[in-house]
Amino acid sequence: MSTAAARPLVTVFSASGEKTGTAPLPAVLTAPLRPDVVQFVHTNIAKNNRQAYAVSMKAGHQTSAISWGTGRAVSRIPRVGGGGTQRSGQGAFGNMCRSGRMFAPTKTWRRWHRKVNTTQKRFAVASALAASAVPALVMARGHSISEVPEVPLVLGGVEAASKAAKAASILKSVGAFADVKKSADSKKLRTGKGKMRNRRYVMRKGPLVVYSSDEGIAQGFRNFPGVELCDVSRLNLLQLAPGGHMGRFVIFTEPAFAALDTIYGDAGKAIPTAAMNNADLARIINSDEVQSVVNPAKSAPKKYLRKKNAIKSAVALEKLSPYQAAARKAETRAQEARKGKKAAKVNKKRVGDGKKFYEAMKKQGDVCEDGF
Repeated sequence: MSTAAARPLVTVFSASGEKTGTAPLPAVLTAPLRPDVVQFVHTNIAKNNRQAYAVSMKAGHQTSAISWGTGRAVSRIPRVGGGGTQRSGQGAFGNMCRSGRMFAPTKTWRRWHRKVNTTQKRFAVASALAASAVPALVMARGHSISEVPEVPLVLGGVEAASKAAKAASILKSVGAFADVKKSADSKKLRTGKGKMRNRRYVMRKGPLVVYSSDEGIAQGFRNFPGVELCDVSRLNLLQLAPGGHMGRFVIFTEPAFAALDTIYGDAGKAIPTAAMNNADLARIINSDEVQSVVNPAKSAPKKYLRKKNAIKSAVALEKLSPYQAAARKAETRAQEARKGKKAAKVNKKRVGDGKKFYEAMKKQGDVCEDGF
């Protein structure tokens, strides 16, 4: 049995939403899902369309100022000269000064762009394509596909749809227009200063239409909010995984879907393989096949107690000679009893002598009573 025949079949729908046939699932849609690779590649290649910006090299230094030096009870920051105005004597140039330059002025020769390995970029695109074929990931990304009959969605005979009305009827027939409406309803003002910088509005992403040849499809679908188009030979990770998040809702045309097997595979770009075909590691280790050839589990080494000195330890002495241990314990108890009796006797004697001395002192009266 060939590899194409062993793969599951995907239904092809017409422009009216009817089933017209089937197509084998391209091998690239079974690639391993690697969100870490997708996130890394997206973060780096998204930096490659930035424009350099920097403050003026003269900013903050377009004034005449010189330090007053030491000995005048003021800081040594350069100060504006002259008189007759409040500006004279004010600090200048420093980033802590009013009208001074910023700290570490930005330069245009910053490293704006990033190089990414071609293999990594291809891996990320293949992983993003495979994620677009998992309905759970597409829904988790926020797309409205509850009325879509099948994911991945393949449409036949739609590459010549050059009118927006025709494109709208196609999207409605396959239940994809709800995602377009969701994007249109999400349009709102951007928060922050981007409103003043020609990016006033933000909007959620809608479907991505992937085609093989533009016979008018780009003109027909381009005006819908949130809808993007891409040639199958120029798949872009920024479109397949916006924000670095996999699971974009992708609508394939039938020729584009068939072309994936030509672009990826033995004749084209290599399809990444998973490190493990079965990710259930515990089940693999505990399987009969593995357990029958591994060495038996090793028992823990026997633990021995630390040897104790029988001269110091009564417990150790009791193991060697119970009679001697009993005699030692009896002697210890006797010593403690004698020590307690002696302490009580000494304490009683001290207390009695103290009281007798105090009584004798009281009988003598005041020492200075009769003078010296």
